[in-house]
Amino acid sequence: MAATPETPDTPLSTADTAGITDITDIAGITVPDSRLVREATELVRDATDDLIYHHSHRVYLFGAHHGRTHGLSFDPELLYVGALFHDLGLTEKFRASQQRFEIDGADEARRFLSSHGVPEDRTRLVWEGIALHTTPEIPHHMAPEIALVTAGVELDVLGIGYADLPADVREAIVAAHPRPDFKRRILRAFTNGIAHRPQTTFGNVKADVLAHFVDGYTRPDFVRVIEESSWPE
Repeated sequence: MAATPETPDTPLSTADTAGITDITDIAGITVPDSRLVREATELVRDATDDLIYHHSHRVYLFGAHHGRTHGLSFDPELLYVGALFHDLGLTEKFRASQQRFEIDGADEARRFLSSHGVPEDRTRLVWEGIALHTTPEIPHHMAPEIALVTAGVELDVLGIGYADLPADVREAIVAAHPRPDFKRRILRAFTNGIAHRPQTTFGNVKADVLAHFVDGYTRPDFVRVIEESSWPE
């Protein structure tokens, strides 16, 4: 039997989450306050559990901090929506498709922003930020709203940039958006979100998740795909 990352059965208490959406400044990082932001927060709060909800807020805060310290100019509302929606495709409500989970979240963000009258060129920034957040390196060469979603994800999930983040900033963010047993729980969320669509892990980092936690999973082989294609030579 393949090993399975454990996750607590009991969610964070109401006290752990109460009032968080009312905070507009965390560790000196401004959380935008607008109708669009409030409705995005409500949608994500309703669709996700505490794990994804708090992770998504940390992605915004870490991404915004990275942008500020590197002198990047970005739209905080767009970064906020990109961060909050980036893992919606792992949730029960949005993971029924057979496309990559990143696209599930990106598509829902596009629908949400379009319904709020956000222009297509701005909406596309959010779509691309979510769709590319598991693709190494490339997002960092794109618009800040795209690059900073990946920067936030890489810090919170992979620890990239951990040593460069001031301890007081890190502690304030985690105090506002806790990460109890996060490593095990996020691996469980990845597994549950993609196990029914293993073909979508071809060529991306999520193949490692299924190789560790799903019995019988065979990792796609790019060389074999080429060699066994219909071309005679």
